[in-house]
Amino acid sequence: MKITFIGADHEVTGSCHFVEVGDKKFLVDCGMQQGPDIYQNQDIPVNSAEIDYVFITHAHIDHSGLLPLLYSHGFRGKVYATAATCELCDIMLKDSAHIQESEAEWRNRKAKRAGNTEIVPLYGIDDAVGVLEHFVPCSYHETVEICPEITIKFNDAGHLLGSAFIEVWLTEGNEKRKIVFSGDLGNGNHPLIKNPEFPEDADYVLIESTYGVRTHAAPQDFAAALAKEIEKTLKGGGNLVIPAFSVGRTQEILYFIRRIKEEKMIPDLPDFDVYMDSPLAVEATHVFKENISECFDQEALSLVQAGKNPIGFPGLKVAVSSDESRRINTDMKPKVIISASGMCEAGRIRHHLKHNLWRKESTIIFVGYQVPGTLGFSLLNGAQEVRMFGEDVTVCANITQLPGISGHADEPHLKEWLSHFKKKPENVFVVHGDDEGCEAFASKVREELRFPAYAPYSGDSFDLITGEQIAQGSREKKPKPSNLRASSNVFARLLAAGQRLMHVINACEGMANKDLGKFADQINALSDKWER
Repeated sequence: MKITFIGADHEVTGSCHFVEVGDKKFLVDCGMQQGPDIYQNQDIPVNSAEIDYVFITHAHIDHSGLLPLLYSHGFRGKVYATAATCELCDIMLKDSAHIQESEAEWRNRKAKRAGNTEIVPLYGIDDAVGVLEHFVPCSYHETVEICPEITIKFNDAGHLLGSAFIEVWLTEGNEKRKIVFSGDLGNGNHPLIKNPEFPEDADYVLIESTYGVRTHAAPQDFAAALAKEIEKTLKGGGNLVIPAFSVGRTQEILYFIRRIKEEKMIPDLPDFDVYMDSPLAVEATHVFKENISECFDQEALSLVQAGKNPIGFPGLKVAVSSDESRRINTDMKPKVIISASGMCEAGRIRHHLKHNLWRKESTIIFVGYQVPGTLGFSLLNGAQEVRMFGEDVTVCANITQLPGISGHADEPHLKEWLSHFKKKPENVFVVHGDDEGCEAFASKVREELRFPAYAPYSGDSFDLITGEQIAQGSREKKPKPSNLRASSNVFARLLAAGQRLMHVINACEGMANKDLGKFADQINALSDKWER
């Protein structure tokens, strides 16, 4: 019985944890790295075909985004998540695959002209569709026996629609252990969704630390602050551009703009236009509306019961097609534009930035965490010129950030969450934080809560029966290619297929000789074909 840390260790994105119990192997999260890779994420130590299950805490791509790659490398197990997470992953993983394929196509057009090697997408739409067929939806608070060795339960983490911390009970012979995986924890002041719930006991805890050494500013009236920026920018003749994650943050912004209009916070501009330019956000908004009873908080439920749409209002326009998106920037009427991605690394937001960054009358408002190394981080930290679509763009627009609706719990909230454990865990593993922050938060857990705490690196392994560390990962900050987590070539996929074949062959031991012989003949025939 052991756990190996794979991703989001001394880093903020790419969450992935590998657990072995008896002969069963599973992952908790399988996320994509976003922004620069500070430490080299170690490969999952077994072939993808040997993984029996994946448990997903929530749908954000840095927790689910490599599931299609796992599938392309042979994974055929089951993926368990809350019902809302399953629905969001259905649109987000397909969208991610579309982005992979579109970027590869765009880069290959340039590569062909330059005589460079063809680029293969990380994964394609078929891989996304394939892995989605293996999803199993679960309800909050439902105890699910996966197999005799593994039982799980999802509890509301208050971070995103459907987000959960997962309680996992492990059994190996006479030994039993319980692990709690926090996923991403909300800070308790989110609109629409419920506040985080609290666990009570565990032998081991994995806790995120995105804001582990920071305290959010005192809650302000976000709608009033946003109204002030909208009024100032639109009256000045500019556009107010909001880079926002399509899932979660966009719906929260819509919630606040509904309030601004309903409460007439901008009396001189009661009918200002708002564009939601993200096909993914449009689909995600429908998912929000379909999960009202299980996921919405009481305030949002009250609006629904009063016949009001918490995230809809007059003047909201939706851009789905590329032509509709382009028309937003040909219309010179001042407007609010909400578009993805939230860190400005991809998607339609980059086109809106190209059209507005150079305009001193426009405003770019950031409403979420920006990973160092991303375009959003650069803009927020004073970049005077950025390169977009092969052009240098001078930054003249007003760049600002509105605090108050962070998606992550801060230090006090994280410590409060941990304080609900009735007895001291054997270890608290601090993950999903930047290099210095996760170490600092682990230190605070030890000093203030008197819990043992450790910030693991990718590749570190622990025996969950004895509690001892049994392997140490790399501490080097030198990025190297990775077979599973960064591979984009077809040969790596072929190697993975070969490894999966060996897994299938080993599982055939003990079958009838007639069937084994038939299988061997099929493999030899295939080998003969390709040798020729």
